Amino acid sequence: MPDHPFTIVGLGEILWDLLPSGKQLGGAPANFAYHAQALGASASPVTRVGNDELGREILDRLSALGEPADCVQMDDSAPTGTVTVEMLGDGDHRFTIHEGVAWDNLEADSANLALAQSANAVCFGTLAQRSPVSRHAIQTIVAATRSDALRIFDINLRQHYYSMEVIEQSLHAANVLKLNHEELPIVAEMLGLDGAPIERLAQISKRYGIVLAALTRGGAGSLLLAGDRISDHAGVPVKIVDSIGAGDAFTAAMTLGWLAGWDLEEINHRANEVASYVCTQPGATPALPPGITAPFATATNR
Repeated sequence: MPDHPFTIVGLGEILWDLLPSGKQLGGAPANFAYHAQALGASASPVTRVGNDELGREILDRLSALGEPADCVQMDDSAPTGTVTVEMLGDGDHRFTIHEGVAWDNLEADSANLALAQSANAVCFGTLAQRSPVSRHAIQTIVAATRSDALRIFDINLRQHYYSMEVIEQSLHAANVLKLNHEELPIVAEMLGLDGAPIERLAQISKRYGIVLAALTRGGAGSLLLAGDRISDHAGVPVKIVDSIGAGDAFTAAMTLGWLAGWDLEEINHRANEVASYVCTQPGATPALPPGITAPFATATNR
C-alpha cells in the first residue's frame, strides 16, 4: 500500500445482493469503494445499515476487506438493505430492490462531511436518492467536497427510482459522468438530446460542465470523452460468470487513472481490464489478482 493513496468515497447504498447461490455484498457506491481500495486507494463507503444481523455482517465483511467503516451509520428503526437478484443467463440479471431500508435514512453527519472535505473523489448515483432524506444528505455531502475533487455521478437507473429532477440536480453537482448503453437513451430523451452516443455525451458535458464522461457498453467496451479527446475501446473478451459490479469496478479504475494523470487510452484500457475480470467471478466484490492491480500501484502513489 502506498504511503499517500488517494482518498476515495462511495456515497449511497450498501446492501446484500440475494443471489440464488447465496448473498453477496453489493450496492453500487459500496462496490465502487471496494474496487478503489483493491486497486490501492484509501476508500470508504458512506452509507447506513440496520442495527440487525445483516448490518453487523456488513460491518464484519468491510473489516475483513480492510475497508474502514467509520462512516457507516447504524439505524435502529429500518433494516439493512437487500436486493433480490434473478439470473437471466449470459451473465445478465434482474434486480428487485426492497424499500424502507437503512440507507434511505442516510444523514450528512460531521464524520461524513469531514471525509468528503478530504476526498480526492466522491462517487454517487440515483438509487440512494430515492428518499428525500438520503437525497438531501447526498447533495449536502457532495457539496462539501473541495473544488478540485472529482464528483462522479454514476447514474445507475434502477426500477422506477429516478426522476428528471434528481438527474439534473446530480449533473449540476457532478464534474464526471458515468452511464451505460441502456441508460443513455433514457437520459437523452429526458434531456432532449439527439445524435450518436458521442454527440449525446458531448452535449451533456457542455451543458453541465462535465470534464470526463464515460459510456460503458457491456461486452462491447466503452467510450470516454474528455473535452475534445475521445477514447473508444472495444472491450476485453472473457467468459462471463455474472456482470454484477463490473460497471462499478470500471468507474473505480477510471477514477484512479484520471487522478493519476494517465492518458485517456490508458484509462479506458485498464478500466476495461478490471471490469472484464470482475465479470469472470461471482458477485460484485471478488478479490483482484496482482496482474490486474499492479498497473495501479503508481496511480495511487502521488
